[in-house]
Amino acid sequence: MYTQATQLALQGIRDLSTLQWYVIPLLALVFYVYASEIKKAREKGDWNPVIAGLTLFGMDFFNETWNGWVMVLSGRSAFWTAPGQTALRTMVGWNIEIMFMFAIAGIIFYNSLSGEKEKKIFGMPEKWVLAVGYSAFCVFVEILLNLGGHLVWEYSFWNRSFGGIWLIFLIGYFHFFAAIIIVTGFKTLKAKLIALAAIYSVPVIMNIIGFGILGWNY
Repeated sequence: MYTQATQLALQGIRDLSTLQWYVIPLLALVFYVYASEIKKAREKGDWNPVIAGLTLFGMDFFNETWNGWVMVLSGRSAFWTAPGQTALRTMVGWNIEIMFMFAIAGIIFYNSLSGEKEKKIFGMPEKWVLAVGYSAFCVFVEILLNLGGHLVWEYSFWNRSFGGIWLIFLIGYFHFFAAIIIVTGFKTLKAKLIALAAIYSVPVIMNIIGFGILGWNY
């Protein structure tokens, strides 16, 4: 039987009648960020900021997809659910506000890098230190959301315990930034686009199977 938080998260899921007007300016801001980065990319020939943004969002798309599968297959709960108020809940642990944030989070991360390949912080490569820092900050924010009841954790291994925090750090966020480092590190734009296609193909196929073939609702 689904938990109370799961049942609440399933109420009104993908119901467009819940949309709020503030979604429009948020969407415009996301468009503005990408339009600005695309303009810079055309001028400088450096598409990495755009690639970074799409990479992180694709990784989050995959995370939210397997999280929904966990809910269905367990018959109890996903690892995390977001049952609180939202302008549009897209999956049990995903809403439009989260999507907008993650749509630009990769660009923010990439633009935080100095651009110096040999740059080090505390004797370690800058990009990996920042990946750890951003992941830790994301976990901190997630803990606040959990304390406020906006993000619900059901399982004992995915909570505010020491082991749970490390799991959230590694599976919840660090691989997002690791993927950016890896994908933007490829030498050609073609290779980066192939990697992006692979990242998005997995959740797309999973959702075709889950939603389209099996008729799951998550």
